[in-house]
Amino acid sequence: MSDFRRHLDEVKSKGFGSEQIVKFYNDRAETYEQDFFGTLELRSAHLLMDILVANFSGERQKLQVLDVACGSGMVAKLMFEAGFRNFVGVDCSQKMLDIAAESGLYQDLHLALLGTEPLPVQTAWFDLVTLAGGLGVGFCPVSVVRELWAAAKPGGFICLARGNHSSSAEQEFRTHLETELQLMEEDGLWSPVAVRQEDRYMLDPNLETSGEGGKVYITGTCYLYRKSSSTEGNQRPFKKM
Repeated sequence: MSDFRRHLDEVKSKGFGSEQIVKFYNDRAETYEQDFFGTLELRSAHLLMDILVANFSGERQKLQVLDVACGSGMVAKLMFEAGFRNFVGVDCSQKMLDIAAESGLYQDLHLALLGTEPLPVQTAWFDLVTLAGGLGVGFCPVSVVRELWAAAKPGGFICLARGNHSSSAEQEFRTHLETELQLMEEDGLWSPVAVRQEDRYMLDPNLETSGEGGKVYITGTCYLYRKSSSTEGNQRPFKKM
């Protein structure tokens, strides 16, 4: 097992929480892209870009993008290559934000631990709000989705990408998430644009290889919604998890 996988397993065994998750990303900031996009072959940013390129039209260089859980800036880097130019980033790790700042792509960067602290940006302002890989047990709770919705302007887009991990806690999280997505649609807050599945979202962080020596991947899902432009809908309460 690699040192990175061992470190990840140790943190997960203690249970991710506010202090643990901030420390984990501060400690791994310098090697984050190699650890996740290299060692674990994480495709969260690429999956998000795939769905945007397939469904998003217009003058990309003029759009205001909010990159939530931005990390080192991988999503912004890919979006810049696709013609997007205006980015605001939010992350829980100051060291990750420092690295993101070095890219020169962000007009502004904010430190916040989502689910514990409110999203520190103007509401109803952004043309596109993205969250790639941040939704999950011990990371961003389901309740954060409504904050992302609030940050988007009427008619704006919200794009969420996450891995379908196999633990019982993650399966329960996914059930709550998809229930919330459906409730928001029923309440007229937004409408679905597209859903995309990825068979090889990332290597299973709990398994080095399969019994036959092959790689074992988990699947991933990316959701793209458009915020209602005609009504603010009915925001029913939702229990955090």
